[in-house]
Amino acid sequence: MRGRKRRLGALAAVLVLVGVTTGCSQEGFDGIYDVPLPGGPDLGESPYHVTASFTNVLDLVPQSGVRVNDVGVGKVQEIELAHDGQTALVTLAVRGDVRLPANAVARLRQSSVLGEKFVELAPPELEQSRGTLAEGADIPVERTNRNTEIEEVFGALSLLLNGGGVAQIQTITRELNTALGGREQETRELFANLNTLVTGLDEHRDEITRALEGVAKLGKTLSGRTDQIDTTLTDLTPGIETLSQQREQLVTLLKSLANLSDVAVETVNKSKEDLVADLRALEPILRRLAESGDALPKAMEMLLTYPFPDSALEAIKGDYLNTYLNFDSATG
Repeated sequence: MRGRKRRLGALAAVLVLVGVTTGCSQEGFDGIYDVPLPGGPDLGESPYHVTASFTNVLDLVPQSGVRVNDVGVGKVQEIELAHDGQTALVTLAVRGDVRLPANAVARLRQSSVLGEKFVELAPPELEQSRGTLAEGADIPVERTNRNTEIEEVFGALSLLLNGGGVAQIQTITRELNTALGGREQETRELFANLNTLVTGLDEHRDEITRALEGVAKLGKTLSGRTDQIDTTLTDLTPGIETLSQQREQLVTLLKSLANLSDVAVETVNKSKEDLVADLRALEPILRRLAESGDALPKAMEMLLTYPFPDSALEAIKGDYLNTYLNFDSATG
C-alpha cells in the first residue's frame, strides 16, 4: 500500500511537471520570476501597465509588490535597462480599479530594515494633481526616488567611527588654531574690513550692474565689428613697425623739443619787460590801424598805380604806361 502511494505521488509530480513544461513551451518561460508567488496581489480582470524610470533600483526584483497607501495594488513585471543606458526601466502591473493622477510619483521603499523592496505609487506632493494614470503611462526619472539603504547608513557610520570624517575635522581645527593663534585682533579687523567692503559693494550694486551692462553692450558692439577691428589692426602693423624703427629719431626729436621749450621759456623770462614794453608801444599803432578801416587797403591799391587808380587802367589801351615826374627845388 505504501509503495502504491509512492507511485501515485511520483505520477502526479510527473503530470504537474509535464503540464508546467507544456504551458511554458506555448507561452514562453523566462525563469523563476515568471512563476506567480503565493499570496501575491490580486490584479483583477483588467489591470493596466505603467513604466517608471529609476536611477538605481538597488536589489528590486520582478514579482515585487506595488503599493498605494501601504496597500498592495500590483506587482513589478519587468526590470530592464533604458535606452539611455543610465536608468532602469521598471514595468508595473496595477489593478484596474486603482485611480491615480497622471503626474503620480513612484518611490522605491522597504517594508522594514531588512525587509523586501516594493514600489510605492502616490499623488504628487509639490504640485497639483492632474489627469489620470492609464495604460502605457510613463513616470519619468524626475518623479521617482528611493530611500537611503541601511547598508549606506552603516557604511557612512563605519567611515565616521574609523576616523575618516573625524580625523579630517581634527586636522582642519588644528590648522585653523595654528593659523589664527595670536592673530585674533588682525582676524577681527579683517572681518570688519570685509564687512565694510561687502556693504560698499551692496550700496553700489546698481552702478556695478550698469557698468557690467555697459561692458556687455561694448563687447556685443565689438563682436559685431570684428572684421573692421581686424582690418584696422592689420593696417596699423606697418605703421607700428615704422615707428619702432624710428624710435631713436623720435626720442631725439622729443628731447630737442624739450630743450627748445626750455630755451624759449628762459628767453621769454629774461626779455619779459622789454616784450611787454614793445607790446604797449604797438598798442596805439594797432588801434589806429583798426580805426582806419577800409581806407588803408584802398591806399595800398593807389600806391602801386599812382597817380591812376585801378579803374583807370582798364580805360587806357596799350601795353605800357609811362609817367614822368619832375621835382624842382628852389633854394634861396
